[in-house]
Amino acid sequence: MTKQDLVNVASESAGITKKAATLALDAVLETITKTLKKGDNVTITGFGTFRISKRSARKGVNPRNPEEVISIPAMKLPAFRAGKTLRDAIR
Repeated sequence: MTKQDLVNVASESAGITKKAATLALDAVLETITKTLKKGDNVTITGFGTFRISKRSARKGVNPRNPEEVISIPAMKLPAFRAGKTLRDAIR
């Protein structure tokens, strides 16, 4: 399902225009992104939790030259953990 598919379904089920559904979806996604940038979690009860996962620095191998060891820097990654209601609905 694409973003446009989500907009179409949301506009039909909520009885709003596609433009309004697009604005609402964009606002939700932007809010989640800003909150994660600040380092806070976003919990949607029954759906799940968006959080930041930290990956520590490590050594890796250059795929073009397997004998060369490279340093991979530490980074932050977005992560999602599904809530119980969502897990149960999928099972």
